[in-house]
Amino acid sequence: TTIGRYTALEALRTRVPATVLLTLVILLGASLFIRELAVTESLRFQTSFYAAAARLCAVFIASLYVLASLTREFNDKGLELLLALDVPRSHYICGKLAGFMLTALVCAVLLSLPLWALAPASAVSLWTMSLAIELALITALSLFCVVTFNQLLPAAGFVVAFYLLARSVTAMRLMSANPIAGQDTLSQQVTCVLVEGLGYLMPALDRWTDTAWLIDAAPEPSVLLAIAAQGAIYI
Repeated sequence: TTIGRYTALEALRTRVPATVLLTLVILLGASLFIRELAVTESLRFQTSFYAAAARLCAVFIASLYVLASLTREFNDKGLELLLALDVPRSHYICGKLAGFMLTALVCAVLLSLPLWALAPASAVSLWTMSLAIELALITALSLFCVVTFNQLLPAAGFVVAFYLLARSVTAMRLMSANPIAGQDTLSQQVTCVLVEGLGYLMPALDRWTDTAWLIDAAPEPSVLLAIAAQGAIYI
């Protein structure tokens, strides 16, 4: 609990919330510009742009903060000092994860504030909770990578590759199942099996925090329960 509290305080003192608020202002201004450019359905265009951009920015801020915070702690020998005390390593990892996930929750809530004026409340609440779960997964992945690699660049590369693959795995499965040519070749069959196996291993993040929830119709609460279950498993 103490480690988690000081991790959250570190995020506050390194101006992570201020960065999120600055991002909110920039994205809101950009969305207003997009709204003025749209000929029809301007509110729909504004909501779509802001939601998609806010999601990507939230993932970027959350992952970069985790990677930079732990890398700085490794370089300053803060980890060695802490582990020299009577503190199990599991307590350190779980405390850091709790503090990072709390920071991710604050980021999700702050970035969702403009959407309450642009979309129905039920859709925005589900979108915000889904974003919080997605950010929790990303923070856990970032923590795992930086502890494993002990260097910023390999950890960041792995996180980016994982996120891009998780966002595109559904499209890859559709393309491998319906090729334009060469359906009966051995290479196509092997590729299809590999992609299907990858689809079962990776979380389908393209179905999480969907912008269509805000502009079309809010999903059933069971969708959020399924996302929460997947998030808990991967975390």
